[in-house]
Amino acid sequence: MAELKEGAKAPKFKLEDKDGQEFGLGGASIDFTVLYFYPKDNTPGCTLEAQEFSAALKDFKARKTHVIGISGGDRKSKAKFCDKYSLAVALVSDTDFKVSKAYGVYGDKKFMGRSFKGIHRSTFIVNTSGVVVRTFPKVKPEGHAEEVLAALDELRSASGKAKGKTGKPKVKASKKVASKKRTTPKR
Repeated sequence: MAELKEGAKAPKFKLEDKDGQEFGLGGASIDFTVLYFYPKDNTPGCTLEAQEFSAALKDFKARKTHVIGISGGDRKSKAKFCDKYSLAVALVSDTDFKVSKAYGVYGDKKFMGRSFKGIHRSTFIVNTSGVVVRTFPKVKPEGHAEEVLAALDELRSASGKAKGKTGKPKVKASKKVASKKRTTPKR
């Protein structure tokens, strides 16, 4: 399994969600697409990750970013998963794992002494030029949506500096802490 690296051209795709709507890279008024690959619908880690991305969707939209969750399973599986947990994030079916293989996230896995093929939890941020600008291999589900939002802010900041934009950084005022003098003798 050779996962895509930063700077690589992201493979284009069209995959369907639970309602048959097609999703892919880019779109009008979009600066970035976040592709998060997850192993399986209705499992604890995948549920947590999908819930966190769903809860943060307005924050991603404010950053002109689409979020797409990709895993195996069919439209029926995605519908049950979304309905059971009231998920708002776009979850699409990669039933033949072609997209997962193209991104290098499908391969050998081990769980409880058993070996099998499956999707490795990974995330990619792709810019409007179709270039992978950030990768997150071996993702831990808890807090991952916030981690991706922070990376988007960092990418935006870096691109603003590259274009010659300046801005005053926000600095929190710090309280001075009075140092206490030692009143007991050293021994």
